[in-house]
Amino acid sequence: MTDVHPLTSTAPAATALPPAPAPAPPAPPAAAAPAADPAADLLLLPELGEVPAADLQDRLAGWLSDFTSLQEHLELLARADGLAGTLDALLDSGAALLGARRGLVVTLPPGSEGQPARPVGLGLDRATLGTLETVPVEHGPFAGLLGRPGPEGRLLIADLAADPAVGPRFREVAEQLGLGACYALPLAAGPAEEVLGAAAWFYDEPGSPDERREHLVRRYCEFAAPLLARQLAADRAVRAAETLRRSLLPGHLPARTGLRVAARCVPAALERAAGSDWYDAIALPDDTVGLTVGSVLGGGPGAGPHAGTEAAAAMGRVRAALRAYAVLEGEDPVSVLGDLELLLKTTEPTRSATAVYACVDPAGRRIALAGAANCPPVLLTRYGANFVETSLSAPLGMLSCWEAPGVELTAEPGDVLVLYTEGLARRFAPALHAGQSALRRAAADAPRDVRLDPDRLCAHLLEQAGGGEPGTDDLVLLAARFE
Repeated sequence: MTDVHPLTSTAPAATALPPAPAPAPPAPPAAAAPAADPAADLLLLPELGEVPAADLQDRLAGWLSDFTSLQEHLELLARADGLAGTLDALLDSGAALLGARRGLVVTLPPGSEGQPARPVGLGLDRATLGTLETVPVEHGPFAGLLGRPGPEGRLLIADLAADPAVGPRFREVAEQLGLGACYALPLAAGPAEEVLGAAAWFYDEPGSPDERREHLVRRYCEFAAPLLARQLAADRAVRAAETLRRSLLPGHLPARTGLRVAARCVPAALERAAGSDWYDAIALPDDTVGLTVGSVLGGGPGAGPHAGTEAAAAMGRVRAALRAYAVLEGEDPVSVLGDLELLLKTTEPTRSATAVYACVDPAGRRIALAGAANCPPVLLTRYGANFVETSLSAPLGMLSCWEAPGVELTAEPGDVLVLYTEGLARRFAPALHAGQSALRRAAADAPRDVRLDPDRLCAHLLEQAGGGEPGTDDLVLLAARFE
């Protein structure tokens, strides 16, 4: 690519880059943002030499303004929510510092061998991003930046239409999208650090940023890179936890004559150390079925970036133990939960669990269940929907000894037993009891054809709760209909 000096421009004066916005009053940097060192920043600026006092005062005022602007943009980055918010903030701030209008950022997943993940755009819709993805990486806006960047550590194409080094596909796409110039930087904490990705900003007309703007955006990207690295690591931990937990949940639900079962599981948008929900349906040797939902909580002071993975692994261990106890003592839900509580105290001392376990006899339509601090199940009948009130009890592992009486009842043909965790109730209303009541009303008001199919009933309840998109809590729902 032709490297055009940052102070030159092929654009006429009428199309020069817009001036930088006036900075706001200085503000202290956010705790999570790396602090810029004004002394180090000044050392990178040109030598003053013999400068008249008036000019020196103007230059110092300009440098102070630039430093304040840099700090404000770093504060915005530190307050960004998650990886997506960090990438959006990086693009927005880079565009403001460079005077550009559109931008593009990509990250490099581990083991990608230079092949970036799906790009995130600024001022570019999904169709435009798809068009830019058709440009080969080695000839596009990130050429030479995703491996070992050259000594320049940047890519500047001041005229995408006239530069002979621009690949034909990139030139074609730039003309189609109205891109006149491109300025791109690798995202790495330092020259010897691993490249995390790259960001590019586009101008509508041919041109290049002046030395001041280029200096600011370089410094900004240097400070942003460590924060981006932490967000990428957290995002990978979230994805690993989600993959693990999905592998630990049942791949299919058992079929029994006279009973149809369906379930839904929607993990939280961001895995936290708080817990991991499960559901299960266990075909027992005596032709009964064990139904359970619950949540593993806690993790102790060691909770960190991998807390979600650890919680998912703990959920898998608890669920596996519950399956074993159900086979041994399935007809006695109180004994099943009592054994599970003893296991938690012995092998998971920093965790507790909420759970409900029901042993269902499809032939006799008999239900025996017990709960430990879990939301009360709902029994949907031809007369409406009612809670199956389990005795109020503490979560498993919280007290010296858990004990609560079981509940037994007989269902009618067409009745549906609905088990769920707290996350679903809180989708209906922030207050837990209000959410439980709203869920019960939604089940009672479900159309008749929906109530005939437990899978459709699960979908209906999710829709009434606001949809199946990830929220702030895990969400589990299990419905069993007696034929």
